[in-house]
Amino acid sequence: MKRNSPAFGRRGLLRGGAAIVGSSALPFTFTYHRTARAAKYGALVPDPDGIIDLPPGFSYKILTRLFDPMSDGYRSPGLPDAMGAFPGPDEGTIVLMRNHELGVLDILHTPLHPEQQAPPESYNPGASGCVTRLVIDNETLEVKSSNLVLFGTLRNCAGGKSPWGWLSCEETTDGKHGYTYLCSTEATSVQPPRQIAGYGRFKHEAACVDPDTLVAYLTEDQGDSCLYRFVPKDRADPFTGKLQALRAVEIDEFATSDMDVGQVVPIAWVDVDDPTPTDDSVRGQAQAKGAAVVKRGEGIYYWQGAVYVCSTSGGPVGGGQIFKLVDGPDGGTLELLARSEDLEVLDHPDNIAVAPWGELFMAEDGDGDDFVRVLDAQGQVFDFARNAKSDSEFSGVCFSPDGKTMFVNLMFDHLTLAIRGPFPEFEPPPETTGGETETETGAGTESGGSAAPTTGGGASTTSAGTTGDSGDADATGSASGGLDDDGGCGCKADDEGPGAGALLAAGAMMALRKAGEPTGA
Repeated sequence: MKRNSPAFGRRGLLRGGAAIVGSSALPFTFTYHRTARAAKYGALVPDPDGIIDLPPGFSYKILTRLFDPMSDGYRSPGLPDAMGAFPGPDEGTIVLMRNHELGVLDILHTPLHPEQQAPPESYNPGASGCVTRLVIDNETLEVKSSNLVLFGTLRNCAGGKSPWGWLSCEETTDGKHGYTYLCSTEATSVQPPRQIAGYGRFKHEAACVDPDTLVAYLTEDQGDSCLYRFVPKDRADPFTGKLQALRAVEIDEFATSDMDVGQVVPIAWVDVDDPTPTDDSVRGQAQAKGAAVVKRGEGIYYWQGAVYVCSTSGGPVGGGQIFKLVDGPDGGTLELLARSEDLEVLDHPDNIAVAPWGELFMAEDGDGDDFVRVLDAQGQVFDFARNAKSDSEFSGVCFSPDGKTMFVNLMFDHLTLAIRGPFPEFEPPPETTGGETETETGAGTESGGSAAPTTGGGASTTSAGTTGDSGDADATGSASGGLDDDGGCGCKADDEGPGAGALLAAGAMMALRKAGEPTGA
């Protein structure tokens, strides 16, 4: 939603820590060798079609519009929000998983035709929140197929990639809602909901998973939110364990909004005793134990051993902050990398994604013009894209696995775009076999905890932590004249065969079987 914000002149993003973060506090530790040019892409060029302004050499294609027909007989829903890109079912294809932040009986944006009933697999037939799946040709960007995967949830805002597929999060605790759902990237039709009760019931925003430890990190969109992690009890049962909230060591209810750039705070974790309360009290439980306070946690992204977190309303002007969380069995740290001190430079970042070459892309949800901004390794923020069509927020920024394409939504314009151009080249990191050896899962805790209680739900839900032709548009544009850490590949996390990824997927399926849920997707 748009906010009324004061106007500020265009000055540097960072002060105190000044316009450049010192070398001792680089936003990213590079392990990829940069083989291309610097990350400054050039001044934005006005789009003659009035859709999106991009730097020189970049162009876009509109993949879907509101109510484009989908392959399964439904229609493309409106309000597309967070997205994740995965390797596709066939060589040369990409799967794009896409949230739609719809409310109750949203007839203006629903995937249902007027004569259609809610699918029998719906979690709540009266709710319109959903997840769609696009299979895209990686060469031509043609949408080869499209379908509904999840329906009957509420306000599917953000989420994130995981070793088991797409995580879709509800940003509400109305009724029986307020959960995270696991969606298979292989699902070609609507599936029964796979509800991960262990991840808690609160106003979820986004999620990410450390592929080595299987610890999940979760944000909450409240003015006095907490930052959470879920620690699995066992790698073979990744959805049973403890929900915990971040706490600054020896500082009760630490206000992260007051942190200075470069400030590093030692952290611990406190258990949430009741992760699935009937009221919206998870953060209250955590803060009663001293958990830190975050002003509207939004995007979160795992990258090379660290978790990058966005507070959309934090900082001295309420314009946003970017944190780096480093977790570990012997403790961890939270560092402030950047904060907005000028809303013309950065205005309420929301969804975030780290490109394979190490720059952090931020989709804005601010006042007036909204941009996709980039934070580079020197702490500089610069523009990458501007919504030329409206003052709608950007959402869903993510990259294709090969690094050639950026995907993004103009949320309230109901457009999903693919962007290509002279992105930096990069050398992929060495292949890893993470997940086959025992790994400790995170920092120590300050209290005992228990496995998350189970929840009931709508049609075909299960418990024990889980419940369980194309919309291609022919429009393309040019502003003148792509990516992913592959930490989650939809129930087949390792394309090399029966390696770590297969073990992770097998563990997830075992957890679902224990819950009594059919494993077919």
